[in-house]
Amino acid sequence: MNSANLIAGKHVVVTDFDGEGILVDLNTKRYYQLNETAMIVWKGIEQGKTISEIVADFTSSYEVEADRATLSIQRLLDSFQTYKLVSAK
Repeated sequence: MNSANLIAGKHVVVTDFDGEGILVDLNTKRYYQLNETAMIVWKGIEQGKTISEIVADFTSSYEVEADRATLSIQRLLDSFQTYKLVSAK
């Protein structure tokens, strides 16, 4: 899966608090707290970035290997899909 093939749900509202954030699913009334690294992924989805581009954002900001960042990003994208916060284009 490529994050560029995903779009943020129109039913999801995001609020950014100095890097961290809250997602609210208006359909389920559930909210999700995102740390600053998860917000990098969410913003990447909103901007239509690929996983490679999001990994580049990670590795330029944090001391993390690209392979490890890719795995973490993929897991988070899978969670977003599981909770129906994103969908395929």
